[in-house]
Amino acid sequence: MSLIKESFLTIHHISEDDIIKSEINWETITDIFLDFNNYKYVYQTQAEFIASTLRTHPKIHFVKSRVKESERLIEKIIRKTPSRKESYGKDFQFTVENYKEEITDLIGIRAIHIFKEDWDDIHNFITTTWKVMEITANVREGDDTQRFEDLKIKINSRKSGYRSVHYLIEFFPTNQKVIAEIQVRTIFEEGYGEIDHQLRYSHKEIPQILASNLLLFNRIAGSSDEMASFINQLNKNLSDIKKEYEKTILIKDLKIKELKEQLK
Repeated sequence: MSLIKESFLTIHHISEDDIIKSEINWETITDIFLDFNNYKYVYQTQAEFIASTLRTHPKIHFVKSRVKESERLIEKIIRKTPSRKESYGKDFQFTVENYKEEITDLIGIRAIHIFKEDWDDIHNFITTTWKVMEITANVREGDDTQRFEDLKIKINSRKSGYRSVHYLIEFFPTNQKVIAEIQVRTIFEEGYGEIDHQLRYSHKEIPQILASNLLLFNRIAGSSDEMASFINQLNKNLSDIKKEYEKTILIKDLKIKELKEQLK
């Protein structure tokens, strides 16, 4: 599998000027591409191991795992180079030696739960199972962030309305450290996130009419989450009332039986 520069730049909406401006060496990019292709089968095994561990948690509805596509990796490296130069200095470049630690979502796991309140148990499971390097809560502007603030979790307010809690974990399946990203979100956040993701990769800039409707859809998804939580709580309350009623009836029946015995 080879990386053809001209077709790659066209497909990913990248210009030759972007490459020149960021002082990116295409030969180095090709070396990274080939190196990652050699590692992919190892990452796939490790991704499935993390996914299988998450599936043991009773409140996780389903889990998806993936290893980043080779061309998506190169696209991200090109896109991230300017910001890395701002952080590390103008001489910074992605290399075969550093890209595995600089790009932290080579292994991506998505854990989906049904009710918002299930997140607390899942959070505790992740933080006690793996060494967590970083946690970021992506929220929509105006969301209640108190529970994240209480846990001192970094909060990223997104105008797009994207919601998801991201965990960077590290572990050593061999003598080489592996970094993976676990995303935890509700089933409604997943639906919105998938559509948002597809639109952003289909357009260099999302047309205004799509952006407006995407925000409307985000509000609907957020309301659906709230409604689901309300239904879940109502169901628990009704179950508690039923149990209390059955307990009261049982006590009453035992009392009547006891009184009948005394009358005899």
